[in-house]
Amino acid sequence: MKTTRAKHRADERRPGGLRRAVRTRVFVSSAAVLLAVGSASSASAAIIATDDPTPQEQLAQDIVADAGSTDRQWDDVDRMESILPEKAEAAPETAQSDPAEVPAEEEPVEEETSEASSGPSVDISAECSDYSGNQAIGCTMTLDAGWDMGEFQCLVDLWNRESGWNETAYNEGSGAYGIPQSLPGDKMASHGDDWETNPATQIAWGLDYIEGRYGSPCGAWSHSESNGWY
Repeated sequence: MKTTRAKHRADERRPGGLRRAVRTRVFVSSAAVLLAVGSASSASAAIIATDDPTPQEQLAQDIVADAGSTDRQWDDVDRMESILPEKAEAAPETAQSDPAEVPAEEEPVEEETSEASSGPSVDISAECSDYSGNQAIGCTMTLDAGWDMGEFQCLVDLWNRESGWNETAYNEGSGAYGIPQSLPGDKMASHGDDWETNPATQIAWGLDYIEGRYGSPCGAWSHSESNGWY
């Protein structure tokens, strides 16, 4: 009886052991299926490498094969358009306009002014080096007019008496003005608008007056000596 019971117990244990072995293989196969989701080709290769698969392993192979084919089916599906709003394209940069041209500053127009006529400019003659100031100018202009130094000496005496060769001399009694004591003074404007201040302008007018009225400086001096005026 003990032997029989032992045999029965052994027979009873066999089915249980088989079930455990099957469960173990199914667990391993299920693990292979899980790995197949991550890498179908690697799992499939591992299972196919089994020489004598059990029914459970064959089932796992079929599942892996189906999973691989399912993944490849997505290759034939057209790419879905994104449902997210597309980012608006940046507006094209507008070409920078050239900076406005700044008008060139116009050069100020010089107002035309009528230049006042001035008397003659005088380069003092070497013969007149003994004189200075207005007398040096008078000496040079007397020689330029064609008279000699004797005539100029008469002129020196004449205008020493009249004005002392001062271009601003003014006679309050008669109103005569300047070196030649023109009466009135503005007569000398015929020889330059600067007649009030320019000794050369006054001398030029005085020499012309003497020549026209007395012929020479000595003639004017002789008249002045006789009459006290010329």
